[in-house]
Amino acid sequence: MEVSSLRRHVATKKTMSRKATRVWRLKLSVTWKAIKRAFTSKFRLRLSCVRSMKPLPTAKIHQETKTKKNGCRPRRTLEHLLNVPYTALDFIDRGDCMTPTLSPKENLSTRWREIHGSNNWGNLLDPLHPWLRREIVKYGELVEATYDAFDFDPLSEYCGSCRYNRHKFFQELGLIKHGYEVTKYLYAMSHVDVPEWFAGSNSVWSKDSNWMGYVAVSNEEESRRIGRRDIVVAWRGTVAPTEWFTDLKAKLEEFDDEKDNIKVQCGFLSIYKSKDELTRYNKSSASEQVMEELKKLVNFYRENGEEVSLTLTGHSLGGALALLNAYEAAISIPNLFISVISFGAPRVGNLAFKEKLNELGVKTLRIVVKQDIVPKVPGIIVNKIINKINSLTQRLNWVYRHVGTQLKLDVFMSPYLKHESDWSGCHNLEVYLHLLDGFLGKKLKYRWNARRDLALVNKSSDMLIEELKIPEFWFQLPHKGLVLNKHGRWVKPSREPEDIPSPFSGEISKHDPTF
Repeated sequence: MEVSSLRRHVATKKTMSRKATRVWRLKLSVTWKAIKRAFTSKFRLRLSCVRSMKPLPTAKIHQETKTKKNGCRPRRTLEHLLNVPYTALDFIDRGDCMTPTLSPKENLSTRWREIHGSNNWGNLLDPLHPWLRREIVKYGELVEATYDAFDFDPLSEYCGSCRYNRHKFFQELGLIKHGYEVTKYLYAMSHVDVPEWFAGSNSVWSKDSNWMGYVAVSNEEESRRIGRRDIVVAWRGTVAPTEWFTDLKAKLEEFDDEKDNIKVQCGFLSIYKSKDELTRYNKSSASEQVMEELKKLVNFYRENGEEVSLTLTGHSLGGALALLNAYEAAISIPNLFISVISFGAPRVGNLAFKEKLNELGVKTLRIVVKQDIVPKVPGIIVNKIINKINSLTQRLNWVYRHVGTQLKLDVFMSPYLKHESDWSGCHNLEVYLHLLDGFLGKKLKYRWNARRDLALVNKSSDMLIEELKIPEFWFQLPHKGLVLNKHGRWVKPSREPEDIPSPFSGEISKHDPTF
């Protein structure tokens, strides 16, 4: 019997409806599985180094060792490192079986000029040359020492000073490995760099000055490795960056000869140049202190027939002071190889200042983090607008200009950092050093064999992911500086006589011509 066309149409419609339902169910099932898989893989990626990363030619960075009698676990193979990310268990003490935090040092004696920018770091930044990475991290740790040694306790009578004598500075901070010796401490007028906690402190050692950094020289062993006698000036940044860049004024002020129209930010210049005969530590300015020491050191080593270099380094405000110092050194000391390595430094001067530094041959490498706001100040609004019409305004001398070559890092690059907006955390120097240790290139993943201790990131921040279970802001003196005396009382200890700040603590050294 022939089916009517109407009934045939209804049957066909029902069949198509069932097929469409099955197709949609299949699509929803596949889509849901894809979403779950993407979410899971993204969550795992946040906890671990990328597993798809191919290993470098070196087959293993650690050889398996037999378990020792004391029960410590064997060193892990490269394959194990690639498949198992750092977890909270990696931060439990395992004695000698733990992974070392540093790779062997390379001999730079034949390439030190290139490493320090003689060719403006061409072909060394992307991908980042491992020798250059190690040197940048070294100078970063020399700057970090200025924070670790700074007494910023408002209840301390020595608030604003360095907690250690210069002769044991690196020993106290565990930095003897870098092979430098401190020759002089630097002080600046505090009225131009006073956070609220400092202004209201009970400091009695000085009402006018605070410790801003130091001058150091490479020892014999380090000088042989790096191919010359290296003089380092490390400048401290502000303890609380948010306290100074909020009130940072964008006013430019004449720095050198007025006819060259060289101008720099007035606050930085005031810190660098201020002095007062009535003060105890700043009868001479920070500028005069550092230049006197640099001239003495350069003359001493040159008379001994050695090749000398000057490396100026600093973080935040310290990076700005390093640039001012570099300018003055290049003007005052002829034929001296000068390089600046700064971390998270703000803009300092105008176009004339930038061009003069280039003319003087100063090599500057600026390390910045994309999410850090400090390198964008001063003039964050004006400069952003000006850059849009740069072809018309590139010669304006009232516009701030960055100096040198830039190496840009990204917080999102690291699988161990929180990917959240935290201006203070993104500006933290330890975060900079962590990102540097894992940086390979702009389009490359985080370095799988990065060895620098992850726990250092949270020393003065809260940037590590919670899964690692590292306490936030963990760095502080034991018992917050109190000690239990012989009578069973908790008291503030008195400083050793050698650690009490004194304007006369820079006694005659072997570098003094009168020695």
